[in-house]
Amino acid sequence: MTQMIKKLIDFLRESKTEMTEHVTWTKYSDLQNHSVLVLIASLIFALVIGLIDFVFDKGLDVFYKSF
Repeated sequence: MTQMIKKLIDFLRESKTEMTEHVTWTKYSDLQNHSVLVLIASLIFALVIGLIDFVFDKGLDVFYKSF
């Protein structure tokens, strides 16, 4: 049991060292810029899909009413 606890403590120490000394973290300002870019791209994509849906809906209404 003691060996298992020692391994767990070693793992936690190594994990902390890895996360604080070896990982390169992205700057907060870069994260904000990328988040804004994703938000804008998502809105544009949603608008395009909404426009396509609207056009197909109206086109199919005209098609079905012609019969």
